[in-house]
Amino acid sequence: MDSPKDISQLITVQPESVVSKELVNRPSGTVTLFAFDRGQGLSEHSAPYDALVFVLEGIAEISLSGVKNTVNPNQILLMPAGVPHAVKSVAPLKMLLIMIKS
Repeated sequence: MDSPKDISQLITVQPESVVSKELVNRPSGTVTLFAFDRGQGLSEHSAPYDALVFVLEGIAEISLSGVKNTVNPNQILLMPAGVPHAVKSVAPLKMLLIMIKS
């Protein structure tokens, strides 16, 4: 990206789908943009690194070790390394995932 961009315009919600677009991939971490249609999600899993979710549009329900968190636009949630988590879209969702590897 060589000039400022409207991040919400870089990805589109697709019917009954989860779409991702990697914006940065470095040894120190990644930045990935996601779009989820309503009701779509990622099943429970864990990651070896901390990840920060920033909701751009819509509403996310993010479970951390079974505890449900509602994350609204302009809110962030830290998903600590090794903690089981899942993501579900309550409303069509666009979110940025920043994973810190070091």
